[in-house]
Amino acid sequence: MVEKGVLLGYGNPLLDISVQATKDFLNKYAEMSEQFKDVDYVPGGAALNATRVAQWLLQSPEATSFFGCIGHDKFGEILTKAAHTAGVDVKFQYTSKEPTGTCAVVCTDKNRSLVANLAAANCFSEDHLDVPENWKQVEKAKFYYFAGYPLTVCPSAMLRIAKHAAESNKVVCMNMSAPFLCTFFKEPMLKMLPYADYWFGNESEADEFAKANELGTTDRKEIAKKLGNWEKVNKARSRVVVITQGSDPVIVFADGQLREYPVIPIKSEDIVDSNGAGDSFVGGFLSQLVKGKSLDECIRCGHYTANVVLQRTGCTLPDKPDFV
Repeated sequence: MVEKGVLLGYGNPLLDISVQATKDFLNKYAEMSEQFKDVDYVPGGAALNATRVAQWLLQSPEATSFFGCIGHDKFGEILTKAAHTAGVDVKFQYTSKEPTGTCAVVCTDKNRSLVANLAAANCFSEDHLDVPENWKQVEKAKFYYFAGYPLTVCPSAMLRIAKHAAESNKVVCMNMSAPFLCTFFKEPMLKMLPYADYWFGNESEADEFAKANELGTTDRKEIAKKLGNWEKVNKARSRVVVITQGSDPVIVFADGQLREYPVIPIKSEDIVDSNGAGDSFVGGFLSQLVKGKSLDECIRCGHYTANVVLQRTGCTLPDKPDFV
């Protein structure tokens, strides 16, 4: 058992609305919740996915909590209920300016088309942290996970939490999340990097970061090394950089050394879809990190969880994990 609220996630909460459809329907995705009888509603958004996966693996009530902004509406109620059912103690900010953010997910055979509408997620503001109950949640946590997407919304809130973590010698984990963030939101990303104890990204994000910051190399191992050696505020521990590469080995830079971790082999016919696999890898990693497990175990659990999610529709999970 781990303590309640040990891991706090912050990101853009979205309600995934998923249907099985024909390719012809893609032009009418906005109408799908009215037209289809079999509609799946799954709590989504990169950071909430990772937090929810970590909660699933920890199997300890409200071990995780989450910040984000939603609307006062039907989809907000569904999202809140689904997150609570998953065991995540969500502390949502509410707005009347926009409806709850959604992501239309249209499944056609093994392919998926995603259309996100951030809506309320774009309305998160730093004053959410001024609410005593919410700041207590920040103080309670010992690990923090940020997706990169809120860099477009409220980077000041991310920095405020990160500074608290550094001052309290707590652990900050950050994900680059998307190549465009490395370029168009370079400045706020570079303000967060010095606070990050763990820095995640996939191959395209690592490539774009290197290009945007003129690192002078396209070698991902060298990129990981440069990220690992970047300026760091909390010098109590060195930074760990984790770069996933799809079916290729994960590159890790830790304690001045580069390592590679092969993924779990999987047949193409066993892959249902890859959406959420990256988030689930991070969620698996975080679940072992908060338990004080070794880096090897964190990676092993990340690979296990990604493998599970690859064989399911979207970022969905069995009732119980069988990771040992």
